[in-house]
Amino acid sequence: MRGTVDGFSHGLVTPVAAYLMACLGGVLGLRCTTRALRGGGSVRPGWLALGAVSIGSGIWTMHYVAMSGFAVQEVAVGHDPVITFAGLGVAVAMTAIGILVVGQRGVNAMAVVTGGMITGLGIATVHYLGMAGVRLSGRIEYDTATVALSVVIAVVAATAALWAAVSVRGFLPSLGAGLLMGVAVSGMHYTGMAAVTVHVDAAPVPPAGDGTSATLLAPVLVGPVVFVVLAVVIVVSDRALLASAPGARHAPAPGRAVPAAGVPAQRRPSHVGPADRTVPARGARRVSERARRP
Repeated sequence: MRGTVDGFSHGLVTPVAAYLMACLGGVLGLRCTTRALRGGGSVRPGWLALGAVSIGSGIWTMHYVAMSGFAVQEVAVGHDPVITFAGLGVAVAMTAIGILVVGQRGVNAMAVVTGGMITGLGIATVHYLGMAGVRLSGRIEYDTATVALSVVIAVVAATAALWAAVSVRGFLPSLGAGLLMGVAVSGMHYTGMAAVTVHVDAAPVPPAGDGTSATLLAPVLVGPVVFVVLAVVIVVSDRALLASAPGARHAPAPGRAVPAAGVPAQRRPSHVGPADRTVPARGARRVSERARRP
């Protein structure tokens, strides 16, 4: 028997909240990536790691916030907790690989395309891994063409977001890139959900326990907490960078330019002056010695 699938059982609350979670993770993560590329040195790995955690957490949280609106009218829907939280590790790991490709190889077309492809595939992997953890009395089938379209959307949008983040400077471009990353995650998710068909058992039996609320409540609560912590870290770090970066970029230049122009000016008098002063001094001594001679 074919089940009646509803991906918006809570109305527009879940898709809007899910999109905001994806955007928040994307903005923070791409901002970290931009800082890593600008800063370089020993701080680059830390910024790249923070960016990977931000984007990965955003992907994961977006998926499960959106899945809280997924329901099948004929059966109860649950989620396997192991697969659910394994998706977080996959999201962070694949996002980290994609970001590291750009961070280590530099801003070029090949690196951005490769990093965007890996990140997009990570988005798709998290989605379909989460769907593999869905527990209900029946089976889930997918339309192959729609699944392929969802993966293409994830890869293209993730590549565009990564390119915008590393190619255009400024907070507003980073914000736009984060919004585009939210489109990648959300667009991929709901396109993938459009490919879902559920066939329920003739005599459906609800899954043991109320897995829906218990499993989904943790990502909904943990995700925003993680994002708040990341936001605090990034804001504090950005303030430190904004306070030191201008000074580091502009202050030393005048400081170095002044000694460069001043030292020769000081050396010339000190180097030339004594020679000039010694000549008159020696001439004066000779005149005085001649004057003393009878």
